[in-house]
Amino acid sequence: MKIALIGNQNSGKTSLFNLLTGNNQKVGNWPGVTLERKTGILRTSNAEVIDLPGIYSLSPYSHEENIVRRFLLEEKVDLIINIIDSTAIERSLYLTTQLFNFNIPMVIALNMTDLAFEQGIRIDVNKLSKALSVPVVPISCLKRTGIKDLIMLITKDTPTSTNYLTIYSNPLQETINKTAELLPIDAKEFLAIKLLENDIDLAPRIDLDVSKDIKKLNDHYKLGISEVLANERYNFIEKVRDIAVSSREKPKLLTDKIDRILLNKYLAIPIFIIIMLLVYFLAAGPVGMFLSSLVEQGFAALNEGLATFLTNVGASAWSVSLVVDGILTGVTSILSFVPQLLILFFMIDILEASGYMSRIAFFFDRVFRKVGLSGKALIPFIIGTGCSVPAIMASRVIEDERERKLTVLLTPFIPCGAKLPIITLFAAYFFPDSMGLVSASLYFLSIIIILLTALLLKRILYKQKYSPFIQELPTYKAPNMRYVLRDTGHKTWSFITNAGSVILFASVILWLLLNFNWKMQFGVAIEKSILSDIGRLFSFVFYPFLGTNSWAAAVSIIQGLIAKEQVVSSLSIIAKLSGGNTIFESPLFNFFTPASAYAFMAFNLFSAPCFGAIGAMNHEFGNRRTMIKALLLQTIAALVIATLIFQVGTFVEGLL
Repeated sequence: MKIALIGNQNSGKTSLFNLLTGNNQKVGNWPGVTLERKTGILRTSNAEVIDLPGIYSLSPYSHEENIVRRFLLEEKVDLIINIIDSTAIERSLYLTTQLFNFNIPMVIALNMTDLAFEQGIRIDVNKLSKALSVPVVPISCLKRTGIKDLIMLITKDTPTSTNYLTIYSNPLQETINKTAELLPIDAKEFLAIKLLENDIDLAPRIDLDVSKDIKKLNDHYKLGISEVLANERYNFIEKVRDIAVSSREKPKLLTDKIDRILLNKYLAIPIFIIIMLLVYFLAAGPVGMFLSSLVEQGFAALNEGLATFLTNVGASAWSVSLVVDGILTGVTSILSFVPQLLILFFMIDILEASGYMSRIAFFFDRVFRKVGLSGKALIPFIIGTGCSVPAIMASRVIEDERERKLTVLLTPFIPCGAKLPIITLFAAYFFPDSMGLVSASLYFLSIIIILLTALLLKRILYKQKYSPFIQELPTYKAPNMRYVLRDTGHKTWSFITNAGSVILFASVILWLLLNFNWKMQFGVAIEKSILSDIGRLFSFVFYPFLGTNSWAAAVSIIQGLIAKEQVVSSLSIIAKLSGGNTIFESPLFNFFTPASAYAFMAFNLFSAPCFGAIGAMNHEFGNRRTMIKALLLQTIAALVIATLIFQVGTFVEGLL
């Protein structure tokens, strides 16, 4: 049996999916679209559950809506679980009325019944079920109540009836029925409605002329068909509401009280700054550094023990160097930062799960629209703190093409998890008393640069009006720690697996280029290696913000194009082979000053992103030329910003 899980965004759909399937889940992409697809096996059953993207309607306005439409039309679905937010039942039922048209058996999972009760909303489940002719099961994903009843209904008393009520008046319903009879395919009623609506995606594919019927309906109702359908759906929903829903005097919600403070027009931005400072203080400050130092000490002991073991068993000098100085030094230099990433991902997930991030995104709309962006751009920016690749793909929530492309261009400016090791490494060494503040300052610097760049591009290239930002603001709620920990673990493990494979390969290549000269002689001085010669070709590019022609720093920066994690890995391997116990004890890196260190961090933050993000940018832009222009703009911006920081910082250092 194939079960489709369908509902609005923020209705608890994914939480229900996790409760229904447990660990029996697979994650991939929808065919032809780089949006995540989740499937799982229902507990105590072999039924397949598909978590479809959250949508509000079945009109073809977004990738998510097109995915759901295509899935229901092309796949054999045995049952729909329509999850409804009890606190917004009228809005949720609009999608339900559209799902009726597919003639697929349905169960309604009435979620957040506990929150509805707290808000004074009373829903008579039996009356609601009778009014809709659909089984209704009240649940609470947060408190995990009603889930067993839902599973029991699905597995033991699986609904098979599709005797949905007629919700449209005559002659609209008669015209729908007549048109549906002429269609030799499934989902006749849905396709008949889309044909009468002259749906831009489906209507051209159906070889049936209904122009006369459309004219008759327009003349009868004095409105467009889409408006008539929407009005009659809402009329039906209002009748259902009057039958099954009652409400007492609405109590003053805690959410409203919190919003008076957190979304106050004077306090919202300062509070946001304080929250993000706290996040980076915990991740990159004393707590994160202490945990990372423990991991680093463990890896150092492992390296030393493995070197001794390999030497004792007779391994050759080059093989010992490859394993210890190349592979292990490169990989462990990144893994030692995993505790900091765990803290960062955990804190961001807490903010998202609590409902704060959605609300601050709405607040920032007022700021972003002045520079040509909408508040929806904050969603990719927040995701970008984890990884730029899914963040760039998340820009698809922005309908306006101009704003979406601008967001794709600017999203890599956000300090992602791969850039955090660079930031914390340099901040801890050159700014030990304020490393958390310095790390957070780069986050806020990225926001400033994003706003300035967007404003500049708006004035030069784009002069259209911004598109309005419409988003549901969920109530504040205590984060479900089960899901927060699962998501944090998933993000961290993805970082380890993705970064580990790239770094393993790059570390071997780096070690080879550092230990051989052009005559392929092993064991040469590092200054005479192949890599040093390559680095000298490009070192002049980075002179303006480093203050010296450093081939070693140039090589590390260039490797950041493969993966930003590789910057620290490269620095570590070069330092080890040049005789330094740590990076900044190496004679190749003793030129760094606080000014050049901050400039180095800034350049790696704003320069062209890793290969994975570049690929995502190319896909979203739709052509290579635009992608190349974006990469050039990012790199030029990074060079200008880093140079300004270095010059101003050096001047200030001279005064002090």
